[in-house]
Amino acid sequence: MPAFEQRKAVRFASGDTECAAWHYPGSNGGCVIMAGGTAVTKEPASDLFAARFNDAGFAVLAFDHRRFGQSGGTPRQVVRFDEQVADWHAAIAYAAGLPDVAPDGIALWGFSLAGGHVFQVAADHPRLAGAIAQTPLVDARAVAPHALHSMTALALLRLLGRSVADALGSLMGRPPLLVPTAGPRGTVASLTTADAVDCDRALDPDRRHTDWEQTVAARIALQFGGYRPGRHASRIRCPLLVVVCDQDQSALPGPALRAAQNAPRSEVVQLSGRHYAPFLESHEQAVEAEISFLQKHLPSRDHR
Repeated sequence: MPAFEQRKAVRFASGDTECAAWHYPGSNGGCVIMAGGTAVTKEPASDLFAARFNDAGFAVLAFDHRRFGQSGGTPRQVVRFDEQVADWHAAIAYAAGLPDVAPDGIALWGFSLAGGHVFQVAADHPRLAGAIAQTPLVDARAVAPHALHSMTALALLRLLGRSVADALGSLMGRPPLLVPTAGPRGTVASLTTADAVDCDRALDPDRRHTDWEQTVAARIALQFGGYRPGRHASRIRCPLLVVVCDQDQSALPGPALRAAQNAPRSEVVQLSGRHYAPFLESHEQAVEAEISFLQKHLPSRDHR
């Protein structure tokens, strides 16, 4: 696909390290900044959508959060919500300086955990042209009971034990204790909802992303309940597209729909399917709705 042939590897500073990214040059002045959820790196997270956005004329900046993928930062595979939000701020600043990007033509795109980040980051940047939150995790406190119910009692006890050991070990400078990001019910994994196991066939069906490490530091289980970015919805001033799936078992559709109602300029697209349906059976419907949203709200200028 021409989009992949034209993209260039770039890096931008964030905090005390750098984030790795792909820059797809655009022709219309608009730019979509993209990242994935939890430990999902930029290629499996964005490739399927980035190519379509780029074919429609938009520049794309798809990046890895620090501590993941090709980005810097140690220890590795550790999710820190404040750091990841800071990475989005740094990505916006970097994108605004690209020669093919109009400063008033920047939009955000994230799914799952990163879809939650989109709510907070968009609220902090009122001059954004738009934001897309796809099957976003906007209220972990509301989702937690369902996530816990999806685990067996033994697996939950083992996960919590590993999480506490990981958190205590971090205070003494020990390497992170890692768990799989997703797994079937009964396994010790960060998420064992019914649709968590759709991840591989949705994001890497051809097993091309051999460097994608699908693990996360276990301490995330102790942080999860406090993550509620949907509370920022009322502060979002740019147009916001929220894509929800009716059978989503990982982020749940209800919290995202409620958060969207609180955003002054929100639009909602409801799809049939589970958490990863926008990458699977509902992909065409999702990507067409998202391109239409971008074309509606991002200024179109000839940057060729």
